[in-house]
Amino acid sequence: MNIIHRCCCGIDVHAKTVVACLIKNGKKQIRTYSTMTDDLLALSDWLVSEGCKHVAIESTGVYWKPVFNILEGVLEVVLVNARHVKAVPGRKTDVRDCEWLADLLRHGLLRASFIPPLPVRELRELTRHRHTLVRDQTAVSNRIIKLAESANIKLAQVASSALGVSGRAMLRALARGEQDTAKMAEMARGQLREKQGQLRRALRGKLTRSQRFVLTELLDQLGQLEAAVARVSEEIREQLEENRDPFAKQAVQLLQTIPGVGEHVAEVIVSEIGTDMARFPSDKHLSSWAGMCPGNNDPLASESQERRPRGATTFARR
Repeated sequence: MNIIHRCCCGIDVHAKTVVACLIKNGKKQIRTYSTMTDDLLALSDWLVSEGCKHVAIESTGVYWKPVFNILEGVLEVVLVNARHVKAVPGRKTDVRDCEWLADLLRHGLLRASFIPPLPVRELRELTRHRHTLVRDQTAVSNRIIKLAESANIKLAQVASSALGVSGRAMLRALARGEQDTAKMAEMARGQLREKQGQLRRALRGKLTRSQRFVLTELLDQLGQLEAAVARVSEEIREQLEENRDPFAKQAVQLLQTIPGVGEHVAEVIVSEIGTDMARFPSDKHLSSWAGMCPGNNDPLASESQERRPRGATTFARR
């Protein structure tokens, strides 16, 4: 096979160590480094001193990220899917793995995974963190409603938003030990004031001391999560304003013109796929990368396939 890169390196990444195989003019050098920052910087210096410009790393969990971050900008790093670089079955060692990666890279047989530029990755870090916070926020909200229901507090049956401003004020009062349902019903705001009779009945329950304590903790936790979501959202807006890609902010605005796409969803789309669509050969490739292509797992088709006589002609479904 033709040799594409005369000098290149394959790196097998683990949690504590990385094993690098440098191929230069047909000769191999194997070195092992720890994943501490100073050792990874030493790895980078060694590759640069040897004249290496191309490096291949297998995407192993999250362990490849610190190696990629240090080598990025210094060398041309190719991140490859583990399924695409499986070696021939046999005795598997770290040295054999890095040699296999280096050999594939040397002959130009590796296909790089999509890695967005650093500003997009920074934005992705924030949007994924916000997603986690919102998920936790939903879980806490559900726990509050279940706790109230277990004490026969039927606030959620009367108020369209049991955790709105009015609902929280009533729940806070219940957590303090308030038992005057008429007084708590007076806390209603807006259209909910028209349901004060129903509220007095709905708030007539029985919270134990432990339930009041837990309710207070959950309401505090919910407020903290909401404040955290607001802070992250503000940081996302600031980073979009400061983004070196002038199209990033405009892309978020354009995406919101799609029915059903709000500001948060638009920010997630930009953070996940970036703004450079040239990385995807077609819309089908983009859909496949985003996991939007449904699988075809038809049990009836599988059964008919098994029953088909040997030698029968099969046709691919378009």
